Amino acid sequence: MHLLHLLIALLSFYPWLAGDKNQQGQNAGFVKVSSQDSRYLAFENDSVFIPVGPNICFPRSELNTQGIRDYYERYFQKLSQNGGNYTRIWLSAPHFEVEPDRPGVYDTGLAERTDALVALAAKYGIRIKFCLEHFRKLTNAPARFAGSVAFDRPPYASQVPTMESFFESKKGKDLYLNRVEFLAHRYAENPVVMGWELWNEINAVPLQDPQRLLNWTKEMLPRVKAKFPRQLLMQSMGSMDNPSSLELYRTYVQLPDNDIAQVHRYLDEGAALPICQAPMDELASDAVRTLRSFSPDKPVILSEVGAVEPHHAGPSRLYAKDTAGILLHDLLFAPFFSGAAAPGQSWHWEYYIEKNNLWWHFGRFRQAITAYDPVAQKAQATEARRVNSLKIYALEGKTTSLYWIRDATCNWKTELLEGQMPQPVPSQVLNLHPKKAKRISFYDPWKNTWTVARKSSGSRVEIPAFTRSLVVRIDHSHSLKAN
Repeated sequence: MHLLHLLIALLSFYPWLAGDKNQQGQNAGFVKVSSQDSRYLAFENDSVFIPVGPNICFPRSELNTQGIRDYYERYFQKLSQNGGNYTRIWLSAPHFEVEPDRPGVYDTGLAERTDALVALAAKYGIRIKFCLEHFRKLTNAPARFAGSVAFDRPPYASQVPTMESFFESKKGKDLYLNRVEFLAHRYAENPVVMGWELWNEINAVPLQDPQRLLNWTKEMLPRVKAKFPRQLLMQSMGSMDNPSSLELYRTYVQLPDNDIAQVHRYLDEGAALPICQAPMDELASDAVRTLRSFSPDKPVILSEVGAVEPHHAGPSRLYAKDTAGILLHDLLFAPFFSGAAAPGQSWHWEYYIEKNNLWWHFGRFRQAITAYDPVAQKAQATEARRVNSLKIYALEGKTTSLYWIRDATCNWKTELLEGQMPQPVPSQVLNLHPKKAKRISFYDPWKNTWTVARKSSGSRVEIPAFTRSLVVRIDHSHSLKAN
């Protein structure tokens, strides 16, 4: 009997173990933009899909085929055990590149590595976004630092003399599309593949006239979509960290064939925009809100986020100190509670998440949004507001609203640079929503505990003491009108 009670408790506390659709959704079909609310993603059966997981784009060391499989088995297992259901893979990384030496000659043996990866993802309930390309030059320059990959494709130099020629000539476009065709034959009908990204940070390719990159993107989005009609298509750009990047993002995310409005942003002390040195929650929230203002009717996802040394010189020195994962916590919660279709998707999977054993943060995020369907709720993310020393992020719904409350007195500067431990926030009364609450629950993501308010008075909520952050769930007495 005790075992039965334990099983029931586990299934109620970790719903993905009981077949939660986000985690066990392989039978739900392909991922699409929700037909009920285009700001979110859904399966073909219209159940909401919230992609939870980091980039795990490539192993950061040379591995053989079995080593690659073991690597992803380990990572996917940890992600799945913590409620994760998504990752991003670079098919142009050396580990997966099917066209390694001769243009137009595809290695089916190397393609079997990707086949095995897709099979592993299916095993662990994970959907994949494949990035098709990332190179920026035709030379043979090495990777910038150990554990990275080269951003060059020397075999193409025999076919196209310059990068401009690659993007403008028929020969260059055929090189790209023929490789797409090879991959489409293997994966276009596999629902494990959530979508395809044309290029990693296309604006980082050093062409004299950036308009050529935009023209190429406009042409390729529908042509590649024709190869993958049941999967999502998107483009990505470099970190939104300088004034000129804002208009660039506005242009690209508004392209009609660009299914998801993606944004990259990093904590970077060398960036031109001051927001890139702000607390991580503010940095991430601002990126999402900016893209929502550009494209309010598309899913917005902070698809690369983390911390770097100035001007992207390498992974941030802050990671060594952040053994509690305060950066990861903030980059997960802030985007979703600012109206994104997903939590933020961290870049540094090895240097940070794996090294500091921070996989549990994904489970805490999943627990915080348990049984919350932003589509059914017609959720509206309100502007984050300050109440005394608290920042309150809200997703207000028809019958249920979620609030993520962040202590503004502690952040990466106070904890990781100044070495100050966060102080407990005392219990206090807040006005969170004007409507009367039927039930109020609190989730402490740092202790992994739920509690229920003993009483509430109208819209006034007495929150318990907490450290760093707290999630408040309010079930309303009556259905609220959608905004």
